[in-house]
Amino acid sequence: MAWAADTSLEFAERPVTFTVMGTHLSKLYPVVTALLLTVGNSLPGHAQSSVDPTGSQPKLAEMMGALREAEPAEATRLSREIEREWARSGSTSLDMLLRRGREALEEEQIDTAIEHFTAVTDHAPEFAEGWHARATAFYMKDLYGPALDDLQRALILNPDNYNAIFGLGVMLQEFGDYERARDAFDQVLDLHPNHENANTAREQLKSRGIGREL
Repeated sequence: MAWAADTSLEFAERPVTFTVMGTHLSKLYPVVTALLLTVGNSLPGHAQSSVDPTGSQPKLAEMMGALREAEPAEATRLSREIEREWARSGSTSLDMLLRRGREALEEEQIDTAIEHFTAVTDHAPEFAEGWHARATAFYMKDLYGPALDDLQRALILNPDNYNAIFGLGVMLQEFGDYERARDAFDQVLDLHPNHENANTAREQLKSRGIGREL
């Protein structure tokens, strides 16, 4: 399926699972802790990124505020607009590279996607979505360390990126760290209460007794 301008290609493309990965989680915990502190300290978030090449911060802040109060149909429209803004680097050529990378992911050409996204991050290290996109590609290739590193860069630049925070939650689930996964999904829902995948994941955790209210 071809990538469309209003469709984000994120960790949500893969099913939420509770598989404990055979990875040395202790080596990744410092990055995970830093990521959770980054997103936790940003709420309620109002910044698009530390560098805003498109000059869209005021518009994004307004839309993020509206997203927290929106009904489901309006939330869908707002989230698409927000994600379109996040995907604008301020450079036509970089936007094209990002689009080609996403198309490559759709076609499961992951190495090609990583090449495109790396070109974006090399030329625009201040562009948060380039790091987020490459994190998605690394995750799809089961390269968890590089994926976490790129998520950290993306969330430092754009702490409001609920899709990146959701991706962190998915990875934490796969590590078997359900409490921290719950925290990540809660942070997603603070930013975007109608985030369907985060709501589903949160309910799945509740069914396992994680975060269930007594």
